[in-house]
Amino acid sequence: MSPPSVLYDAPGPRAKRQNVLFTVLFLVGLAALIWWVVQSLADKNQLEWIKWRPFFTDAGAWQTYLLPGLKNTLIAASLAMVIALPLGALFGIARLSEHRWVRGAAGTVVEFFRAIPVLILMLFANAAYYEYTDVSPDSRPLYAVVTGLVLYNASVLAEIVRAGILSLPQGQADAAKAIGMRKNQVMRYVLLPQSVTAMLPAIVSQLVVIVKDTALGGALLGFSELLASVRPMSANYGANTIACFTVVAVIFVVLNFALTSFASWLEGRLRRGKRSTGAVVGADAVEELATPGEHVSHDDLGGAGGSGS
Repeated sequence: MSPPSVLYDAPGPRAKRQNVLFTVLFLVGLAALIWWVVQSLADKNQLEWIKWRPFFTDAGAWQTYLLPGLKNTLIAASLAMVIALPLGALFGIARLSEHRWVRGAAGTVVEFFRAIPVLILMLFANAAYYEYTDVSPDSRPLYAVVTGLVLYNASVLAEIVRAGILSLPQGQADAAKAIGMRKNQVMRYVLLPQSVTAMLPAIVSQLVVIVKDTALGGALLGFSELLASVRPMSANYGANTIACFTVVAVIFVVLNFALTSFASWLEGRLRRGKRSTGAVVGADAVEELATPGEHVSHDDLGGAGGSGS
């Protein structure tokens, strides 16, 4: 028998019976809902094999519509991730600056773009590229989608980075400064490496949002991403709109699941690495990190280490 949790009391016989009853009722309700959906689709002839056959027997549906749309989705999402991640980290660190003007400017930019819906940013970017640049009409939707995704998600990632760094104990920075590290060295070698693990789940969630938000460009800007392939595909392969949306949804689920699984593996690897390693800063390294004009003697380090014996 497992020990009782400190968070709640162990359920008694009556509570256990209620939990079993609620579980059974939920499963029955879920089965009824699934049956109703399947029956409704069957009544509308949406489950006929002829409507699903192109995705299993005809390579043209994939080569002409789905794979090119998936390629554009991955291109837009990858570009947005590559630009938004370092930009968000930069603004997140800037919001922690000791200089008020740096902190204020970074906070203004982050709060401004975080408050605007990403679709409006895409529309403004598309209009700006049309009016003030020579970007070709074929490339303009991609530029607009990537710009909108970068501006919005970089501001959100900046808040994630700032919160992750602030979640660390103040003693981490104080200890690094005590051995002579400069401010930028404290951030690079002490705070950021430790906060990455705490920030990773939130960062991955935002990357999943980036992948899904590429569909906004296909809806209003004519960007030929994965979701935008549904309309021409359903028109050329018959009235199989439900089948097209279902296949596209499954592709999105697989894509985001792969991204989340990789992040979970990376997070576990980072945590295991932190548990299995115990980095010790030697005296020579401390002297190299000390600021010019300051010196940390070997006797000071030895006294600090030998006081505990």
